[in-house]
This record gives sequence, C-alpha cells and structure tokens, in this order.
Amino acid sequence: MADSDLGTATIVYDHPDEGTVEETVQNEHIAYFQDHWILKRDEDDDGNDVVRRIPIQRVHYVDRSVDTFEDEIGSVRKQVENVASDLRSKLLGDRDEREHRTGEPVQIDVTDESTDDGDETAGSTER
Repeated sequence: MADSDLGTATIVYDHPDEGTVEETVQNEHIAYFQDHWILKRDEDDDGNDVVRRIPIQRVHYVDRSVDTFEDEIGSVRKQVENVASDLRSKLLGDRDEREHRTGEPVQIDVTDESTDDGDETAGSTER
C-alpha cells in the first residue's frame, strides 16, 4: 500500500485512443526516466509491477504535491549527480579518480587502428 505522506502526482497526457487523460497516482508510483514518465499501473500475477511509459512529447504537465519543495529539488539534484557520476565512470574509468587522488595529470595512450602503414600508435596526450 502506498504511503499517503509521500504525496500525489497528477499527470496530464495524450493517449492515442482516449484523447487527453488526467491521472492521479501516489508519488512513489511515478518517475521520469530516459525522456519518459513511468507510471505504476498494477501488479501481475507474479508480483511484477505493470508500468506505463509515456513519452515526454505526449505529456502536457505533471503536478506533484511534496512535503517541501527543497526535498524535491534535493532528490532531483541527487539523481543528476548519480547520472553524472555514472557517465564519468563510463567515459573516464578510474583515470579521473587517480588524477583526483594524486593531483597529477594522467597519461592516456591513444591508438589509431586505421593507419595504412601498420603503425598503430598515433601518440599520447595528457589531460
């Protein structure tokens, strides 16, 4: 059962068969991810959540009731920081952490596999 202290959200969006739809759900049953609003609709017989993904282009607006606006902004900020951290790790690996720890630039070997003369080393660069 949803905790009523978390507040509610009302989303207004265009449905291909039903036209403009207004739906109110508990805040814990709505999320924004990868250019879609995701709504928990139900659970299947196995206990899995059944969700509806609504592309951002079909959404007119989302009203949310929150205990305090600062908490909501803090939650968004944490999500952005997590995404940035994940991207940094994927793009830079542990190189960024080594540079942060030592304060020294980290050398990166750059290999160009498309050279015709068989020399695969194009050089190196420092960040």
